[in-house]
Amino acid sequence: MTSQLEMAYDHCQRVAREQAKNFYYAFRTLPHLKRRAIYATYAFCRLCDDIADEDAPMEEKRRQFSETRDLLTESLGRKGDQVIDGTLPPEFAALSDATAAFGIPHHYYTEVIEGVEQDLVKTRFENFDELKAYCYQVASVVGLICIEVFGYEDEAARKYAIDMGIAMQLTNILRDIKEDAERDRIYIPQDEMARFGYSEEDLKQGVINEPFRKLMALQVNRARDFYKDSQNLFPLLNPESRACPKVLHAAYRAILDRIHDSGYDVFSQRIGLSKFEKLFITGRLWAGSLIPSVPILRR
Repeated sequence: MTSQLEMAYDHCQRVAREQAKNFYYAFRTLPHLKRRAIYATYAFCRLCDDIADEDAPMEEKRRQFSETRDLLTESLGRKGDQVIDGTLPPEFAALSDATAAFGIPHHYYTEVIEGVEQDLVKTRFENFDELKAYCYQVASVVGLICIEVFGYEDEAARKYAIDMGIAMQLTNILRDIKEDAERDRIYIPQDEMARFGYSEEDLKQGVINEPFRKLMALQVNRARDFYKDSQNLFPLLNPESRACPKVLHAAYRAILDRIHDSGYDVFSQRIGLSKFEKLFITGRLWAGSLIPSVPILRR
């Protein structure tokens, strides 16, 4: 591998190490080539998220998304030495190389951009069907990219990767209710808020009452159902890749459980896991994944 491509992947790893607080430990369980491909995927998704979340005029954000689409098209259209001629930003050089190496469908990246770009204009969701479609674009599609890197042979893996993405995104939504409300983004379905008699003003004021607890219990139980179904993904993956999604699944499920155990108090603190807890989960599941198993076809 050329030094320029190495530098591109090194950049993506730094982004993951500095920004992917819940993901990075899981990424480290992967073999080298798969790990660097996941770093590239994360760096691309992080770039898209940062555009949506930055404090900039709407016109500037739209310009940056347009530029991102152009760079994506250009980078994925290059081959061989064209990828490392120094004209592409490192995220796109690494992404182009990883996409070619693992045969990742190009349209997945476009769907990620479209999903994140929704945050510029869509700040409310009428019902869960709308929210589920959003979760698919910003999280499940990332899962579909990842399983192309992980390796699988049973097409059912796609369904379970989608379920896991939805579960994790729902957990993010519940954890980040306060921060999102401060940006005037409310992801809890409007019809469910109305059903339990909990208003947007209550949410913005951080009111924790019986209607809020019932509303949150519905959200938590829904996410748990998606976590339960998505556990079927792990045995369908290449054995050397299984620890990564297992760690992510366990870590995010633990955050969801902690939200429940706090009495749904997502306003007084940001609920998460300590570094020790993340390392413990990673070590336990990584060690368990090393137990010999029957190999499956690698992609």
